Amino acid sequence: MRFLIICLALVASPAPAQQSETFGPFELHYSVVNTTFLEPDIAATYGITRGEKRAILNLAARENVAGGSESRTMALKGRTWDLMQEQALEFREIREGDAVYYIAEFAFINEEWRFFEFDFRPSGAQQSYTFKFKHQLFVE
Repeated sequence: MRFLIICLALVASPAPAQQSETFGPFELHYSVVNTTFLEPDIAATYGITRGEKRAILNLAARENVAGGSESRTMALKGRTWDLMQEQALEFREIREGDAVYYIAEFAFINEEWRFFEFDFRPSGAQQSYTFKFKHQLFVE
């Protein structure tokens, strides 16, 4: 969870650093982080390319169970786009202790809105879910 906590703690934007949506018993946590907010050694550890016009999408699924919630792996496929370009998202699974999360890198244009759409199916789910959102990114 060290990486996730660092990503979320380093984000300085007007929008909340981490957001979540509920899908049945599952909660999807998501955040978009400029790679320049990552310390070089952290980025290197996770194979992330830092750059002023590069960012990562960070996703994690949790299932609400008696007494709290538990991390879930998930099958995941998605894409991102702006007015100029579209890109398939290539997610990497990261495990740290009981935490499981997924990151995908992408390039962006300063001040443009990025649109995200992905299908995911948490382990134990009876169905897949689709989620869409948009996020504006700025060169820092």
